[in-house]
Amino acid sequence: MLKGVFVLILVAMVLAVATTLWRVGQNAKRATAQFPAQGNFVEVAGHPVHYIEMGNGPALVLIHGSSGNTRDFTFGLAKKLAQSYRVIIFDRPGLGYTPELAPFGVSVTDQAEVLAFAAQAIGADKPIVAGQSLGGAIALAWAVARPDNIAAAVSISGVAYPWKGELDALTGALAHPLSGPILSRLASAWVSDEYFAKNLNETFQPQEPVSGYADHIGIPLILRPSSLMANARQRKTLKEDLRAISDRYAALTLPLEIVHGDTDTIVPLQVHSKRLVEDVEGANLVTLEGIGHMPQHLSHDAVIAAIHRAASRAGLR
Repeated sequence: MLKGVFVLILVAMVLAVATTLWRVGQNAKRATAQFPAQGNFVEVAGHPVHYIEMGNGPALVLIHGSSGNTRDFTFGLAKKLAQSYRVIIFDRPGLGYTPELAPFGVSVTDQAEVLAFAAQAIGADKPIVAGQSLGGAIALAWAVARPDNIAAAVSISGVAYPWKGELDALTGALAHPLSGPILSRLASAWVSDEYFAKNLNETFQPQEPVSGYADHIGIPLILRPSSLMANARQRKTLKEDLRAISDRYAALTLPLEIVHGDTDTIVPLQVHSKRLVEDVEGANLVTLEGIGHMPQHLSHDAVIAAIHRAASRAGLR
């Protein structure tokens, strides 16, 4: 009797694992079919970096935030900026169509250096660099690590300093070398696009999500196991990464423009941008009243104006 029950349990477990892995494979195929790479690839020391390019003028690099990809900026802002700039949008390592640099995460400085070399490889030797959220940390790391290869920086709701509090349990588990591969595959197989879209839309609070954003961003790309783990690993190391570079902000001399909403609860204004404008001489902060974490979708005019100011201060306009 017990042997029969054990066999049934074992068979059920094997079927569950097989079904999960099949669904992971099917969803991965759906991701690349529905949301293919929209741009080109450039190699940095043999590592491919995916980018989208549009427009003419001074070079402007756009760097997306946590969980995102190039589609975060192609949703609307990039086309407006392309009227005045040569816009280059990168997929950060591990996300979108740029492979991860290392199996267990990569620092913001490592990411910044790879993207800086990628920009140089396509002829953007000294671009304006604008990053949103975690992308803002990459822009700051670029300014700190490669000051001769950046004309100006723009932080859009950017992460700048270590913050109080611990990493949430799910992110920690996804970043772990043992539990990460299991949990990421379970999520990829069984989390629906609709459920993830509801969580994604919370990043717009207190505003309503922009219509069509969840459909455009490519949720199946975000839910691939490799992307889920890469994102978690980067978030896990972010505090220490920021601790390593934030002491060097005071030495920055490049034009720095900052745009941040005063109701942003994901990257709080007081913790990050308020302190940054105090530490960097000549930095300029524009506080957006009533705006949350997504000014690149909710406040196009303010973001574009900040980029124009950065370009003018750098002598590019």
